[in-house]
Amino acid sequence: MDLDSFFVSVERLREPKLNGIPLLIGGSSNRGVVASCSYEARKFGIHSAMPMKMAKRLCPHATVIGGDSEQYSKYSHLVTEVIAEQVPLYEKSSIDEFYIDLTGMERFHNSYLLAQKIKRDIKRETGLAISFGHSVNKTVSKIATNESKPNGFCRIEKGAEKGFLSPLTVNKIPQVGNKTYHTLRSMGVVKVKTLQQMPVELIENVLGKNGRSLWHKAQGVDHSPVRPYSEQKSISSEQTFHQDTIDTHYLKGVLVGMTERLSFKLRKQKKLTACIAVKIRYSDFDTQTMQCHLPYTSCDHVLIRKAKELFDRLYQRRMLIRLVGIRFSHLVGGAYQINLFDDTEEMVKLYQAMDHIRLRFGDDKVKRALAMDVKYMKMNPFNGAIT
Repeated sequence: MDLDSFFVSVERLREPKLNGIPLLIGGSSNRGVVASCSYEARKFGIHSAMPMKMAKRLCPHATVIGGDSEQYSKYSHLVTEVIAEQVPLYEKSSIDEFYIDLTGMERFHNSYLLAQKIKRDIKRETGLAISFGHSVNKTVSKIATNESKPNGFCRIEKGAEKGFLSPLTVNKIPQVGNKTYHTLRSMGVVKVKTLQQMPVELIENVLGKNGRSLWHKAQGVDHSPVRPYSEQKSISSEQTFHQDTIDTHYLKGVLVGMTERLSFKLRKQKKLTACIAVKIRYSDFDTQTMQCHLPYTSCDHVLIRKAKELFDRLYQRRMLIRLVGIRFSHLVGGAYQINLFDDTEEMVKLYQAMDHIRLRFGDDKVKRALAMDVKYMKMNPFNGAIT
């Protein structure tokens, strides 16, 4: 089940006069990016993550709204509650998308009719339209959902998966991004039918182990389970020093490094935080904690700034410190890895590049200079006297 143009739908619930017009949600400046857009705007070739400047050029009369992460999270929770009350197992894969396992429900209900009931209940309880695809696995269900949008539903009977996928273009398969799509097109593969007819060994030679997985999905085969959903409340990190220190430059460097790692973890898990807390423990074991609320985000530069501010307010005794820690709480699922509402196109690309390097080579391969200073100071203990 996937909510239709979720951010746009929430804005239209709050302001009905926005119905029926091209609507863009994201950074309002020319250097911002589009977080979401209405179906009316998509007719002009606009899509998510497009530079706002380009979107305005394609559709000059579109209405631009900054977005409200708190409201989107609120409505996402309302939809989650409706689903949780009626199904035995569900997976919330993002702020607006759900996988539901209705295996065994045929003993009590027709699972397809139950899915239709859930769709109606969500509309009645929240005012939001949701589309769904009903099939034997996650891949076919997701594709069927996308094909039935907006505000539709689609049932693919068992055994009909391959025929359903056959006429679609290969980029309709969730695993296929732009790079893979261009690679397949260069091989003459445009339709799923062509991919279905090719030897699996050939696809595997070109795309590696992901090629075999892609080939199976093209056949309508996907054994990945629906993973039970549980809301993670917080993530945290702390460091106890081998030797107590009063070097604030070093302490802030440790804090920056921990914040960077936790922020990347948030983005990797597609989560956002709305509360940050900093903890310090003095050499006499007196422990002090301070927290503050902020708009939902997973951006390093936003969270690091808040962490430093909290540390400066918290560190008042000028006594040696033995431990510093940081915690992110009030976590919610987020479809975007970064805050597309405020960041420029350059900032978006920077985060994407850094996260790509970390995912490929390891979490510690890209760091801010202050975090690198901490590592240098560990190797050069006399350097602390200079800072």
